[in-house]
Amino acid sequence: MKLNFTKGLGKFDVLELQRPGVAPQRIECPKQRIIPHDMVHYAVEHTLAARGFLGRIKDGEAASFQMHSQAQSDGVERLVEVIQGDAWSGASASAQDLIAMYHLTCEARGCPPLAVDAAALNAVRAAMAELTQAWDAVPVGGVLALEL
Repeated sequence: MKLNFTKGLGKFDVLELQRPGVAPQRIECPKQRIIPHDMVHYAVEHTLAARGFLGRIKDGEAASFQMHSQAQSDGVERLVEVIQGDAWSGASASAQDLIAMYHLTCEARGCPPLAVDAAALNAVRAAMAELTQAWDAVPVGGVLALEL
């Protein structure tokens, strides 16, 4: 599946999802000072080979904010939230603190956490740094193309 992130001028960026044999889907991504939320999904899902929101779309589900609960994708969403929050605050928390926060978040939401250790978390952080550098270089109206 191809993911084309277009940097917008106003309050939104746009993600266009392209799958073979299916009409492209567009998702407006509210600007959030860091990379778009769905790009954080890409960093987590691609790096950890975990099936979350994007993986479910790749497997044929329609892009929707109301997807049915599934254990692995729920765990991915919680990890995306923790990674995103860390990025908003400068990505300075220790890996152990993030793992603890992730487990707490999963417990609060009643979903099983993914098996994430410090090495996996650091790999996601490295992917986030690479995506941030690439996204920062994209001009308004430009596209960052990724593949999942």
